[in-house]
Amino acid sequence: MRSSHASLRRVRKIAEFQFGRSAGDALFPDECTFQYSTSQRIRYVMLGKVRLATVRAQDGRLTLSYDGAARLHAFLAPPGGRVVVHEEAVPFVSAGKTAMAKHVISADPNIRAEDEVFVVAEDDTLLATGMANLSGLEMLEFKYGGAVKVRQGRDKR
Repeated sequence: MRSSHASLRRVRKIAEFQFGRSAGDALFPDECTFQYSTSQRIRYVMLGKVRLATVRAQDGRLTLSYDGAARLHAFLAPPGGRVVVHEEAVPFVSAGKTAMAKHVISADPNIRAEDEVFVVAEDDTLLATGMANLSGLEMLEFKYGGAVKVRQGRDKR
């Protein structure tokens, strides 16, 4: 692992593109370090021994760990990037299971399929982070199928 100012600037720009203005500063403090692939591209963004995010090789976008999602969740005001699930789905989503469309109560209308999102309880408690299978509006319309493919749940860290 090594630290690099250019790498920090790069991942902050990616975060701002993906999550909005100032998201990069909120997600990645100056103390971040990086692990690089064999081709010397940024692979993992670390804070101490904790992985905050991974830069996907296929498209250069960020996937968040639960810890990275928690930092960003605290920064973004609701409904930003949030998918709210019914109370009965909380134990399953927290354990890392897919958030099903029938359990979605509300969702940020700006969510697009394949966006990185937060799955939250009705009181905005962060349950998990993952990738949206549907747009925010589709999540509310569909009554079956997966809405969010959960990457990491609160209870499975």
